[in-house]
Amino acid sequence: MDLALKGAAEAAQLIRDGLISSKDLISACLEQIERLEDKIGAWAFIDPELALAQAQLADSALQLGQPLGSLHGVPVGVKDIFDTKDMPTEDGTVLHRGRQPQQDATVVAKLREAGAIIMGKTVTTELAVFHPGKTRNPHDLERTPGGSSSGSAAAVAAGMVPLAVGTQTNGSMIRPASFCGVYGYKPTFGNISRHLVLPQSRPLDQVGVFGRSIEDVALIAETLIGYDTSDPDSIMQARPGLFKIQAEKPPVEPRLAFVKTPVWQEADPFTRSAFEELVDELGESAAEIHLPDMFNGAHEHHRQIMEADLARSFATEYRDGADQLSEILKQMIERGRKVLALDYNNAVAARDIYYSAFEQVFEWHDAIITPATVGEAPVGLETTGSPMFCTIWTLCGMPAITLPLLQGEQGMPLGVQLVGSRGDDARLLRTARWLVETVASA
Repeated sequence: MDLALKGAAEAAQLIRDGLISSKDLISACLEQIERLEDKIGAWAFIDPELALAQAQLADSALQLGQPLGSLHGVPVGVKDIFDTKDMPTEDGTVLHRGRQPQQDATVVAKLREAGAIIMGKTVTTELAVFHPGKTRNPHDLERTPGGSSSGSAAAVAAGMVPLAVGTQTNGSMIRPASFCGVYGYKPTFGNISRHLVLPQSRPLDQVGVFGRSIEDVALIAETLIGYDTSDPDSIMQARPGLFKIQAEKPPVEPRLAFVKTPVWQEADPFTRSAFEELVDELGESAAEIHLPDMFNGAHEHHRQIMEADLARSFATEYRDGADQLSEILKQMIERGRKVLALDYNNAVAARDIYYSAFEQVFEWHDAIITPATVGEAPVGLETTGSPMFCTIWTLCGMPAITLPLLQGEQGMPLGVQLVGSRGDDARLLRTARWLVETVASA
């Protein structure tokens, strides 16, 4: 049995049952990393001895009969913008080289509490924006893995770890998951704490997870969701039963709203055709919904918020090290410095206006179905691809998941994105599982 390719839920159960040890699993993943890392470049920091030491402690806890968390002994990759007290956090920039935090981010602390093994830090793009790092797509080394959570998506796709965490301010979770052919899930805004995560934009920054199945992303997301007073936008609510509910059969057959969004013509012809065929195959379970004309301004509102916030968040980096920033990031910061306060505040206020239109959609539909990306991962490593099919959902703080159900014209993965109502994450995952099973049986 190839332990490195086991899903997280299965591996956790095998460890609890004493059929494998955490050390066995970590060793298998380290062997996979050793085989592939020189080609893929998914890791910003990896210390095999530290990973094995964590595994030894996990195995000892099991032998002593101590309480076990939901991810006990399971390795997780952590995007290199989450602070880790025992590993450097360099944020994908030479300006933060050698930075060593003294405290774990809330997400990292929750992972440790659940018994997870922090395998290492995965590559991020420069300051989690657009300029790519060293990571390549495991399916084709000449193509981008997407960004900004490049290393997290690639590490899961390559069998280096069964789980990883990332962030999304525009399309930084869903896009790389689609390009790398894995499951990427971004919960409702405010569900997972951003405390001690590199800040870009308070109204937009969201934490998400990568895995090889819906049950795996549900398992880790349920572990991470929770109220945190250190995050001003954290939501105080009961933790949703994601893992249990995603496995249940829907009480009635779900209905999907096929939404093309105002950027539909930016998708490549193959992608447009593939989604129209998929919706046709779903028959009465899917119907096309047209968004009001006001959504034509959504991408510009997102740009104004993001760039103005980048100018504020990275003011020190721009002041002290502009010559060491990429041209694309400098241009975004410079545009952000020119955004008027009135325009910024109007853009932030527009989020709830846009979302009110979706509330009517969700009265009759369980989820929205739409492309995750404009197409397959593009050839070349100079860019990370377009996030435009994620922008509206990120702006509105809605939960989204991409499912590796389709292939592009060149045989590369092509994600199917489902988007849910705010706070209705469990139903979104249950609907996603139904769609996966429906497509598999077609």
